Amino acid sequence: MSNIIWHQHVVDKHTRATQKAQKPLVIWFTGLSASGKSTIAGALEHILTQQGYHTYLLDGDNVRHGLCKDLGFSDADRKENIRRVGEVAKLAADAGLITLAAFISPFKADREIVRDILPEGEFIEVFVDASLDVCKQRDPKGLYEKAIRGEIKQFTGIDSPYEVPENPELHIHADFCSVAEAVNQLLSYLNSSGVLKSGYEPVKISA
Repeated sequence: MSNIIWHQHVVDKHTRATQKAQKPLVIWFTGLSASGKSTIAGALEHILTQQGYHTYLLDGDNVRHGLCKDLGFSDADRKENIRRVGEVAKLAADAGLITLAAFISPFKADREIVRDILPEGEFIEVFVDASLDVCKQRDPKGLYEKAIRGEIKQFTGIDSPYEVPENPELHIHADFCSVAEAVNQLLSYLNSSGVLKSGYEPVKISA
């Protein structure tokens, strides 16, 4: 790595963000499988896009179809999965985008690595908190059922741990709130943080 030197181009992060008239940001959704991460992240992206913001959504399953298709679900592979996604999210923020990342990301240390590679204030950790029992009941992809039968190994919440965030920027109690309520919590937080350009109106999202 000693012969690799960073090339500073004329068009930089500030230029790209100014062009888009927005603050670059990574909103990181973490929680158990079936907690609602992807659904909430997708609903928020839809609202932000309607309001004129430039966004990109990185989704755990989608990323494993390409960027991380060579990785399994061992602790080491999970770490590498989040490392790669973190670097992609950093590049997206450098492009001036509001980037939403929905990943189980079960280990605190891995989430902190992503936080640390971004400038102060550009990483928002959102804990989508649904109990294991609720996630098992939802189980839209049938993964918990397979994991309980032993057909899937190293499944978070069954035979692999999930480390609960200690101080997330936002804690969404997904057991008890609707998607619309969760999105409005996020919009309120983004507004109070100065991310939204002209405030926001509470949104209604059909179930």
